[in-house]
Amino acid sequence: MTDDIRKAFPILQETINGHPLIYMDNAATTQKPRQVIDAISRYYLHQNANVHRGVHTLSQKATDLFEASREEVRS
Repeated sequence: MTDDIRKAFPILQETINGHPLIYMDNAATTQKPRQVIDAISRYYLHQNANVHRGVHTLSQKATDLFEASREEVRS
């Protein structure tokens, strides 16, 4: 199970001095799983616009994604 979790985080495939990376500074920064990195990348590549600030298509798309995300977290 631990190996499956580690595989989801690309940075945890790194080695330091020949040893697997163990990251314990989560209070400062948490590492991101591949699915989060991919979602952020898709956003910046295809939907990067201000949320609730524009009337153009990209802004509306970004707003829709933002609101859908909020609803998913809420439920």
